[in-house]
Amino acid sequence: MDTVVIASRNLKKARELEDLLSDLGVRVRRVSEFAPEAPAENGATFLENALIKARHAAAASGLPAVGDDSGLCVDALDGAPGVRSARYAGEPASDAVNNAKLLAEMENVADAERGARFVCQLVLLRSPTDPLPLLAEGLWRGQILRAPRGSQGFGYDPLFLVTELGLTAAELEPEHKNRISHRGQAMASLLQQLRDR
Repeated sequence: MDTVVIASRNLKKARELEDLLSDLGVRVRRVSEFAPEAPAENGATFLENALIKARHAAAASGLPAVGDDSGLCVDALDGAPGVRSARYAGEPASDAVNNAKLLAEMENVADAERGARFVCQLVLLRSPTDPLPLLAEGLWRGQILRAPRGSQGFGYDPLFLVTELGLTAAELEPEHKNRISHRGQAMASLLQQLRDR
């Protein structure tokens, strides 16, 4: 495998995945080079959506594809926003509007009950009909703050406190975030599976 297509259309997420894939020593391309339209992400789980995106990218490009689906699951909200993380406040989606909705939903939640986790499911397909896709998962525990902090990252990063560091995901340098985040954990697992084959 000398080339792989990233199935994400989120530019910031795609950059993170490109950085994480750099250890693989392959050429990385983006799905937007091959397919102008995105598939409907109508899966009920992160894994289903990652597979939808990876299959679409592999079919459009004729190349192996990495599909990612990730999001924020908040304990006090019964796992919401979950698979709807990117569209939590509806369409058109924006980080600012999603974060504002999350803060409003959690306004009366006590500090001790503001636990959350970022989840990432990664899928690597060698072809659109690959019967044995490689699957990897990453979970990153933290807490939801009452106000945003930091200017790095994207999505819910400014509200996600990495408790053991006392910093939000948006206050971490990108290299540090990539080592410890849900996406970093999932990619490390995926790369290890590739090495073990």
